[in-house]
Amino acid sequence: MVKGSKTVKITLDKQGSYLGMEKGCYIVKDREGNIQRYPQFENQIGEVILKSGSCVSTGALASLGFWNINVLITTQRGKPCAVLRDIDDDSHVWIRILQYKALESKKGLEIAQTVILKKIEGQQQILKKYNLRPFDYALIEKIRNVNESSITKGDFISPYTYLGKIRYRLNNYEGHLSEHYFNQIFSVMPERLQPEHRRTFKAYDAVNNLFNLGYTMLKWKVYKALVNAKLEPYLGFLHSEQFGKPSLVCDFMEIYRYIIDDFVIGFCKDLSKKDFIVKSEVMSRGKIGKREYLNDNETKEFMVALDKLFNSYVDIPRIRHGNRQELDTLISEEALLFAKCLRHKNERWIPRLPII
Repeated sequence: MVKGSKTVKITLDKQGSYLGMEKGCYIVKDREGNIQRYPQFENQIGEVILKSGSCVSTGALASLGFWNINVLITTQRGKPCAVLRDIDDDSHVWIRILQYKALESKKGLEIAQTVILKKIEGQQQILKKYNLRPFDYALIEKIRNVNESSITKGDFISPYTYLGKIRYRLNNYEGHLSEHYFNQIFSVMPERLQPEHRRTFKAYDAVNNLFNLGYTMLKWKVYKALVNAKLEPYLGFLHSEQFGKPSLVCDFMEIYRYIIDDFVIGFCKDLSKKDFIVKSEVMSRGKIGKREYLNDNETKEFMVALDKLFNSYVDIPRIRHGNRQELDTLISEEALLFAKCLRHKNERWIPRLPII
């Protein structure tokens, strides 16, 4: 259980834990029969995390859904795999119409550029913190200078093709910067753990799998924020639309990846090869590969520390009141500010980045 000023987060992370409802209270019972009660109306339940191996009553699920309380279902190792959504989450159709229309306007280009430039700004913090070689300024200027005139009129087939060409230009420049960035931050890792290059899907080495696990938790935080802001998580501006790819989630994740990077760098400092296990897994059709993971104890420590990171305070004022807020809250606020920009209540959307 984690308590904030107005919210309570309930986590069932032990085998045999049970979440149910009883006389207006959510009750959590462990295998030894110990019970914790959370009055439904005295505490504002902000989030419930159910790990594989725990149990929950349909009555509790119905109540959580009715009160629009975020529910995340994870594997035993903490990897998110499903969420519970309120049936009315998709009822705010107008904001999604505006989101689609933004793809056809100059606003789509502005959003894509903003995402990539803020990502670079965050990464520059990491390079500076660890005294690493900075980015090539000329490439950053090329990203800033991508505009409508850089795409010839002969290229136009549809607004989506136009945005696709913009995306191609931006991602091509960003790819060179990203390669430099990971080469630099891998160099500060313990030598025994340094990977040769960054690999995302089905990485073999332990460090890349740690980055991927951290990004997976960030993905859930971003997804939750976008859905709560009534946005379409599968319609992005920098990332293309593909089946099964939540491209707006991917866009938002780019802004905050540097925070996960800094966390993983710090977590790896005291790790050694004995903290990892090797598993044989099917990598592709007819191919078996060996992949490195943190052992169960270290994985639990990693997830607990990562959860504390999202609940830690950053010195960025809240929208309405307060000079500080939790990182998790900041991500939610940025989704709301982004939605206001789409509704033309704010002229521009400029994400606020925490200082490392």
